[in-house]
Amino acid sequence: MNDSLVIIPTYNEQENVRLIIDTVFSLDKKFDVLIVDDSSPDGTGEIVKGLQEKDYDGRTLHLMERKGKMGLGTAYIAGFKYAIERRYDYIFEMDADFSHNPKDLERLYEACSREGVDLAIGSRYVSGVNVVNWPMGRVIMSYFASIYVRFITGMPVNDTTAGFVCFKRPVLEAIDLDKIKFVGYAFQIEMKFLALKFGFEIKEVPIIFTDRTRGKSKMSTSIFKEAFFGVIQMKVYSFFKKYIPA
Repeated sequence: MNDSLVIIPTYNEQENVRLIIDTVFSLDKKFDVLIVDDSSPDGTGEIVKGLQEKDYDGRTLHLMERKGKMGLGTAYIAGFKYAIERRYDYIFEMDADFSHNPKDLERLYEACSREGVDLAIGSRYVSGVNVVNWPMGRVIMSYFASIYVRFITGMPVNDTTAGFVCFKRPVLEAIDLDKIKFVGYAFQIEMKFLALKFGFEIKEVPIIFTDRTRGKSKMSTSIFKEAFFGVIQMKVYSFFKKYIPA
């Protein structure tokens, strides 16, 4: 077994899933991959089952199939538990649609394995605004959302909603995953907030984020609303909580 697991949630990603798996498995560093599929009607899960029969030169393709569309945050939590049970040292979040460049997995891995940080974030905003193919309105909304989150929470993180990250296993073991409240953008914020509260070291690694060219975006206004109001709730709750590892 390799020391790193890349968790990729999917829902109707038949146009991307084969290529994203092949690309991750083509990297020099050996990563295992876990696809968490929410019963995609387009057959994404069946494609992954077929790919599991291939020989990937010491790399393992895992598949977790869930009943129905249950949300991004719950997919990652299920993946985190799967990784912890199997004693992976480095656990990654990554999108299936190539908005995150798989080559950057190696840079996030280096930040945790060699530089010693506990959580490495693939950051769109640590060195300017590095986003390709997004409408200007969405760029502005995302950028100022992170400013808002930093203002409310005090987190020293430029890209608070980033979904391209590497956790060392002790970070996920310290957090009570069953008590994570949010499922969308706010889930990403909550995980970073809790990591900081538990005293873990975070580093932002600059990446270029490229919007999907195949498939359909899962973004919705409800996700933004959850993030906007959720961070206030999260900050207030933190005043009354002692952060003791799970």
